[in-house]
This record gives sequence, C-alpha cells and structure tokens, in this order.
Amino acid sequence: QVQLVESGGGLVQPGGSLRLSCAASGSIFSINVMGWYRQAPGKQRELVATIASNSLTNYGDSVKGRFTISRDNAKNGVFLQMNNLKPEDTAVYYCYLRTPSSYWGQGTQVTVSS
Repeated sequence: QVQLVESGGGLVQPGGSLRLSCAASGSIFSINVMGWYRQAPGKQRELVATIASNSLTNYGDSVKGRFTISRDNAKNGVFLQMNNLKPEDTAVYYCYLRTPSSYWGQGTQVTVSS
C-alpha cells in the first residue's frame, strides 16, 4: 500500500511564495514519476509539474518560470517551490506518484488572496 502525505499549503498574498512537500511511503519502485496537480472550484484537475526519478521535469504552461519542482529520491519526497503566486493559483494541490500504478494524496489547499 502506498501513502502520500502533503504539507505546506495555506493562505498567501499575491506575489508571495509557498513551498509544498509530499512524502511517499510503501511499496515504491525506484523508477517512478512524482509530481503535483491542482484543482480549482468548478474546474478540471490540471498538471502543475512532474519530475521523474531521472530528474526529467515537466511543467504546466501557467506555472513555468514561477514554480520549481524537486525531489529527494532517498526519502521518496517531492517538493514544489511556488513563487510570485497569483490569485488564479488558488486551488487544492494534490501530490501524485506513478510507480507504475497511480496514487494521489489527500490534497492541500493553497489560497492566494489579499
């Protein structure tokens, strides 16, 4: 059984920064993909960023240049540094792992508002 536990969400003003963390535990293959998706009210879940175990990254167009994804392979952790946050970044952010089955965290709320 694989579990994903997220932390780091909260309320921030426009232009501010937040860092999300996710720790994975359980039966995880060394070759995998971890990442973040988000879902705003009334919208579909969308890609934020993913990072493979070989460090190959992929970003959604709306966050390129502002968000940075990283990982700690030894601890099965993935991180998302979010800078220059905008109100449209407000959403529930979900940690994601493919190993090779797909798993999701419970989500953490990020609210960008003045």
